Amino acid sequence: MTQGLESDAGLRAWLTQRAGLWQGIEAQLAKLTRGRRHTVDEANAAVAGYRALAHDLSMARRVLPDSRVTRYLESSYWRAHSLLTRPAHRFVSDLAKILREDVPAITRELRGAIFAVTALFVLSAAAGASLVHRYPELASLFLSEEAINDVETGKLWTEGILNVFPPAYVSIQIFTNNIVVALTAALFGVIFGLGTFYFMVLNGLLLGGVFAFTAQHGLGMRLFEFVSAHGPVELTTICLAGAVGVSIGESLIRPRLATRLASFQSAVARGSQYLAMCVLLLIVCGLIEGHISPDPSYPLWSRLVIGWSWWFVAMCVVTGRIWRQPAVTPSRSTPAAAP
Repeated sequence: MTQGLESDAGLRAWLTQRAGLWQGIEAQLAKLTRGRRHTVDEANAAVAGYRALAHDLSMARRVLPDSRVTRYLESSYWRAHSLLTRPAHRFVSDLAKILREDVPAITRELRGAIFAVTALFVLSAAAGASLVHRYPELASLFLSEEAINDVETGKLWTEGILNVFPPAYVSIQIFTNNIVVALTAALFGVIFGLGTFYFMVLNGLLLGGVFAFTAQHGLGMRLFEFVSAHGPVELTTICLAGAVGVSIGESLIRPRLATRLASFQSAVARGSQYLAMCVLLLIVCGLIEGHISPDPSYPLWSRLVIGWSWWFVAMCVVTGRIWRQPAVTPSRSTPAAAP
């Protein structure tokens, strides 16, 4: 009995001393994920590291079950297994796999953050509308002097866009700006989530304040008509990107893996897949906003049909319903480690 306890204690100490080796294997795997040209020696080193992780994981599961060390080894072993068994890179098929499998799973995992970010955005918009309704001079915080002068003279700054620029140019400019906004909402999460919080509150205040100011001058309905075709998906996508930022911040505050760095890297990898979907949604929103939203020939009912039909399709993509499969929480299980 005593001999067994001493043996287990020795194994624990031995596993703890191998942390440096595991970090070196992680570095090798990270190097293999970048680029496409690697030497045979690098591939052999990755295979050797994979075997070492399998060996150490089997021992950790026996002597340190449910520990951070075991979870770290499981995560590293799973990444190594995925890297060494993955098929050749094909952009279209890889993107299809992300949309079909990864996006619904990430949506399920981020559902709490998505709800919180959406609620924060809506409350901020309500606060912005209330502030501008009581103090109209605050509109200068959200709109340029030129836009304010246009509204006060009964004209929206969105009118006549197509008379100045062609729809294609407007679409490119719009979806580029929207993509930058979405990426900013996510990347600001590195400030322990506070950057994303600030960004969502600021944009919520801006939206509410602009609508309140235009409504005071009898232009609220015209602004609503302008955004009704692209707004539902555009605003929803910004909230989804904000949820990615929250998850990145949470990985730094409350790491779920063995180290804060490993938890952060996992959140960034997961978030980058989700942002790829957000970029595709925003490109379509930009095309709608450039070709349909500024065109007065589209009546309100047609804009509502376009906007909410596209929102329904987008939500089917986000949840996986379009592929006829429900969102599944990513499994934490790993392939059986070799003894």
